Amino acid sequence: MGILSSLLAEPPIRSVVKLGARFLPVSVRVKNRWNAVDRPQYLGGVLYAADQARHEERDAISVIEFGVADGHGLLALEAHAAAVERETGVKIRVYGFDSGAGLPRGIGDHRDHPDRWRPGDYPTDVDALQAKLTDRTTLVLGDVSATVATTTLTAPLGFVAFDLDYYSSTVPALRILDQPHLRRIALYFDDLDEHYNHRWAGELLAIEEFNAKSRDLKIDRWRGVRAGRPFGDAHWLDSMYLAHDLSAIAATRLKRGPVGMG
Repeated sequence: MGILSSLLAEPPIRSVVKLGARFLPVSVRVKNRWNAVDRPQYLGGVLYAADQARHEERDAISVIEFGVADGHGLLALEAHAAAVERETGVKIRVYGFDSGAGLPRGIGDHRDHPDRWRPGDYPTDVDALQAKLTDRTTLVLGDVSATVATTTLTAPLGFVAFDLDYYSSTVPALRILDQPHLRRIALYFDDLDEHYNHRWAGELLAIEEFNAKSRDLKIDRWRGVRAGRPFGDAHWLDSMYLAHDLSAIAATRLKRGPVGMG
């Protein structure tokens, strides 16, 4: 990083540069570097997935949000998918999974954080949201344990955002990783930077149990995700993970590609 780049990344100058990157016609890579979009965690995940797909010589991917609620996240994911597709040439299909009726009853113990969530929280106005979505996006409604099992993605999985709040909802949602996927899948788990989270409940417990049961696919922190980011102190970066397909990686012959791919 040059002297000028280092200077631009210093407070308070970085906030001015971020504002410019948000509203000027710059590339998605610039917007990603400066967190200059709504839901930068979604753009970062989609862009990583597209780059990974290109490295694997794939021409299409699927990206997903679990927990649609008011739809703002799904609409942002759809917009980022369109922008990344234009710049990378990788076709991107978007899916949103939600019950439509808000949070379910759950399992009734500490694992679902009953101190934070209540059944019925975050309902979806399905008709209003459907009217805003394009044909790029499929809204999948119903209990996640059933819809994950019955939904077939049309392209390999590249990025998933988990915003289901409950442990008991995140566990079946993680089964989406059984679908055809890239060798490395970008993941975002909402709320992990909040003080009430711990490894005996919620998404962290679901991740730990998934890793214990899965032989070849393992979820770990996204190491190096802060590199080159002027806003490397953003809290959401702690919630970014990667799922590594160990068997697929072991079978791969090294090919040179974008930094961080493999």
